[in-house]
Amino acid sequence: MKIWNTSAAKQRELSKMLDEWAVYIRRKYGNKPLSSSTYLSEAEPFLEQYAKRSPQNQALIGSAGNFVKVEDFMAVVEGEDEEGDLESMKDIAPSSPSITTKDMVAKNEGLIVFFPGIPGCAKSALCKEILNAPGGLGDDRPVHSLMGDLIKGRYWQKVADERRKKPSSIMLADKNAPNEEVRRQIENMCLSTKASAIPVIPESEGTVNPFSIDALAVFIFRVLHRVNHPGNLDKSSPNAGYVMLMFYHLYEGRSRQEFESELIERFGSLVKMPLLKPERSPLPDSVRSIIEEGINLYKLHTNKHGRLESTKGTYVKEWVKWEKQLRDILLGNADYLNSIQVPFEFAVKEVIDQLKAIARGEYAAPTSEKRKLGSIVFAAICLPVPEILSLLNDLAQKDPKVGNFLKDKSMESSIQKAHLTLAHKRSHGVAAVANHGSFVHEKVPVDVGALLFSDKLAALEAEPGSVEGEKVNSKNQWPHVTLWTGQGIAAKDANTLPQLLSQGKANRVDINPPVTITGTLEFF
Repeated sequence: MKIWNTSAAKQRELSKMLDEWAVYIRRKYGNKPLSSSTYLSEAEPFLEQYAKRSPQNQALIGSAGNFVKVEDFMAVVEGEDEEGDLESMKDIAPSSPSITTKDMVAKNEGLIVFFPGIPGCAKSALCKEILNAPGGLGDDRPVHSLMGDLIKGRYWQKVADERRKKPSSIMLADKNAPNEEVRRQIENMCLSTKASAIPVIPESEGTVNPFSIDALAVFIFRVLHRVNHPGNLDKSSPNAGYVMLMFYHLYEGRSRQEFESELIERFGSLVKMPLLKPERSPLPDSVRSIIEEGINLYKLHTNKHGRLESTKGTYVKEWVKWEKQLRDILLGNADYLNSIQVPFEFAVKEVIDQLKAIARGEYAAPTSEKRKLGSIVFAAICLPVPEILSLLNDLAQKDPKVGNFLKDKSMESSIQKAHLTLAHKRSHGVAAVANHGSFVHEKVPVDVGALLFSDKLAALEAEPGSVEGEKVNSKNQWPHVTLWTGQGIAAKDANTLPQLLSQGKANRVDINPPVTITGTLEFF
C-alpha cells in the first residue's frame, strides 16, 4: 500500500478489512495455503458480505452486487470516544428478551433454524408444529424441514443443497448441532447461500455444562418413552443412557453463560425453548444420584476406551446394571418428571413468537448478564483509579510543574476510570483485539514511567508486563493511560503527546524508578 501511495486513512480501512478476512479464512482453513480456486470462491462471498455492512465498506470495495447481509459477525463500531477513557460506559440491565438490534431479516434472504441441543429436547416435535403453524413465521417465505434421522449421507451438505434450490425459504434443520464443526458448516452455509441462522436451545441452568442435571433427566426420560424412533434411540435401545451421556458431554466444560454468549456472537440471535417450570420441587435424590453415577461411569469408560461403545470394553457389566437402574428410577419417578415440564403447547408458542419477532426485527437474543451497548471495541488493562490519583498527588508534591498543571483541574471527576489500551478494532483490526482473549480477566502489572502533559492533554506513559511469563503487548505506538483532555478534545488525541513534546508543546516528567500498578485485562 505504501508503494501504491495509498493514503493513511485508506490504509487503515484496508487493514481492518484484511484483519477480518484473516480471522474469517483462518477459522475455516487454519494456516494452510489456499489454492487459487478456493481463495476466489471464499473471497467473493466475504467481500460481498463485508461491503453490505456499511456505506463506508461499500465505498471501499465498490459495487458488490445485490447481496443482502447475512450476519454482523464482525461489527463495525461507531462511537465518538474511541478509547473510552474519559466517559463512563453505558450499561443496560438484562431483560429476557432484550433488544439489541432492529435489523429485519430481508424477505429475499433465507433462514436456517438449527438446534444446539441433545436428544429428547423435542426438536422434531417442535419442527412439526412450526411446519403446521398457520401463516408460518408471519411472512410469505415457505417453511421446510429436514429430519436428520431420515437423511442418508452428509446431512448438512443436503441442507446446503436444499438452500440453493430454495434460497428464500426457511429451513428447519431437524438435527442436533452440538459441536464446533457443525456450527462452522452452518456459518459457511450462511455465507454461501445468503441466509441467516437462528439457534434454538432448550432453556436450562448450567455451570460446567450448559444443561443442568434436571434437564438431562427430563431428556433421558423422554427418550425412554419413544417407540420406533427413526434414529434408533428409544426405549428399546439397550444403551440409550450411554448415548445420552455422550451427547451431554459434547458440551462439557462450558457454562450456560459461555454457551449462550458464543451462539449470540456467532449468529446474532438466540431462541430459548421453555423446558422446566421455574416453581418446581427439587430433583429426587434417587434421580440425581443415578444420573451422577452414570456421568462418573462415562468418565471412567471414556478415559480408558475413548469413544468405544458401552457394549464393549472393561465396564460392560457396570453399564448393563446402570442402564437397568436408570430406567427403573426414571420410570418410577414419572409423575414428578412429567409435572416439572412446562406444557408443550406453551413451549411451542414461545418459540414461534420469538422466531416471528426475529423475522420482523423486533427481537434480540436474551442475555444472562449485563451487556455493554455495542459490541467489543477494544482490549485494555483496567487500572485502579485511587492508585492513579495517589501517583499524581506524589508527583505534584515532588515537581512544581506538575503541581501547577494539576491545581486547577479536578482529576477525581475527570478520571472516571483508567485503562491502558492494548488494541482497538478500528485502529488495529479485529484480529489484534481477539489476540488478547487468552488474557481476559487476568491480572497484568503495568510500569508507569512518565507523565506527559500539554495545555489540552495529559497522559501517563505506561508499559504492560507479563502474565505467567508471557508478555502482554500494546498495539499503540505509544502505550499510555489518558488522564485529562481539554474542552472539545477527544481522548484518542493523547496519542499525539510524544509529537507535541518533540515540538516543544508538551512537558515530560519522568518517574524514576517506574511505579508498578496492577490492573485487569478486559474487553470493552
